[in-house]
Amino acid sequence: MRFQGNLSRGGKWWLAEVPVFDAMTQGRTRKEALTMIADWFVVMADRDRFSVKVHPVGGSRFDVGSDDVRTMISLLLRRQRQKSGLSLAQAAERLGAKSRNAYARYEQGLSVPTVEKLDELLHAIAPDRDIVVHQGDAA
Repeated sequence: MRFQGNLSRGGKWWLAEVPVFDAMTQGRTRKEALTMIADWFVVMADRDRFSVKVHPVGGSRFDVGSDDVRTMISLLLRRQRQKSGLSLAQAAERLGAKSRNAYARYEQGLSVPTVEKLDELLHAIAPDRDIVVHQGDAA
């Protein structure tokens, strides 16, 4: 699973950003900025043996991806919920669930949603945002 990022120059620094995760970091070089964004994901996921790879796409674009889909989706849901200012209980309520555990299982990575369920979860926690997930060829 991969997510699109952007690399830009900000004064003396290179900025690496992955907007859907509200993630941004910087480095003195392009390479350092890309290394730092990979580190951001590992630190934020806080899971044993979790790793990501940065894939330059061309120009100022890159993708961040991991074979650990469960953790990537978990982190995406948590970041989007936090960005919306919702508690776990509020997220579950928006889904029409009686228990916050119904939503929390996805955010904790205990359950992996189908694409349809992921769309439903994202719509519940971030109804004012369009989050586009697209499929591409593995490189």
